[in-house]
Amino acid sequence: MRTVEDFVTLLRDELALPVTADDLGRDLDTVESWDSVHLLALCTILERETGRSLPFAAVLEAPSLDAVYRLAVRS
Repeated sequence: MRTVEDFVTLLRDELALPVTADDLGRDLDTVESWDSVHLLALCTILERETGRSLPFAAVLEAPSLDAVYRLAVRS
């Protein structure tokens, strides 16, 4: 996963979330079908895809999918 488009594809394919790039900045509680199970699954998928651990405390505080994406692709 290298780009925002890759991230959106991952959300659609792996989590079956009906999102677009425009949805990434929305508050998580307004994302259609989003729940805490999706967050746990997303963390697992992102760690697998990036080969790095995510800072779980920061992920829990992330207000949006964009914030989660930024944590996953941080340098």
